[in-house]
Amino acid sequence: MKYLSALIVTLIFTLSCCGLQQTTQDKAIETNTSEVVFAEPKKEDNFTKISLEEDGTISDDSITETTEIIYTEAFDHAIFNALLKKHVSENGNVNYKSIKSESKTFQRYIDLLKLHQPNDDWTKNDKLAYWINAYNALTIDLILRNYPTKSIKDIKDPWDQRLWKFGNTWQNLNDIEHEILRKMNEPRIHFAIVCASVSCPKLQNTAFTASNLDQQLTDATKEFLADTSKNELSKDNIKISKIFRWFKDDFEQNGSLIDFLNKYSDITISESTKKSYTDYNWNLND
Repeated sequence: MKYLSALIVTLIFTLSCCGLQQTTQDKAIETNTSEVVFAEPKKEDNFTKISLEEDGTISDDSITETTEIIYTEAFDHAIFNALLKKHVSENGNVNYKSIKSESKTFQRYIDLLKLHQPNDDWTKNDKLAYWINAYNALTIDLILRNYPTKSIKDIKDPWDQRLWKFGNTWQNLNDIEHEILRKMNEPRIHFAIVCASVSCPKLQNTAFTASNLDQQLTDATKEFLADTSKNELSKDNIKISKIFRWFKDDFEQNGSLIDFLNKYSDITISESTKKSYTDYNWNLND
């Protein structure tokens, strides 16, 4: 049996690793009767309460289904989250003009991204959340650099411009999407990253976080499929976004495309369904 004193030492050591580059760790403690809360976390931190047995011990049985987790994000996306809440509607319409009025705050977030890149200590979810948010923030930045514009496609080589230096690498949107995000084998990223266009998945008005990532990706995928302006689904006939054609291989990693659609749709689609694609509207998502 381990005792409370040992637990406190462990927690102090873990929480002492401050800053954006802290190592993400999961500390699991079996819950039972007596609850001890060591600190009141900041609103942007992703901590949960710690519960112990009455004698302050941790069970030898280790983690159970009732275990509560302390989770610290490897990167704090609070600045981006606040900007999204303020300038992006529930429907995903982006007020680029008002974001531009807070350009110093927005650029501070991008500067933090440049300075604190993922390392080997980060979890997969931390890396995914970082690069999804980075992609979306840099897409907004690209639009702001060319604002006003009617479409991202009116910008010369929008996805190939290397405008942002991350460490020693000048990044562009194509490399982040194809060389980083897609190689992480998570097809739902296609409903999280946006291209500033009407037919894209909507820009969420909250930032993605490692601790909530699975639910956020699932929600974004279901929401996109349920949007009849982008997908028309029925048992024997589907008219779907060209995203499913452009990235077909990503959606067939663990079965057919229909298997993927059925997993995240309320409609059961037949494997023999007739399939066509909707026209893609590249107008700005403002």
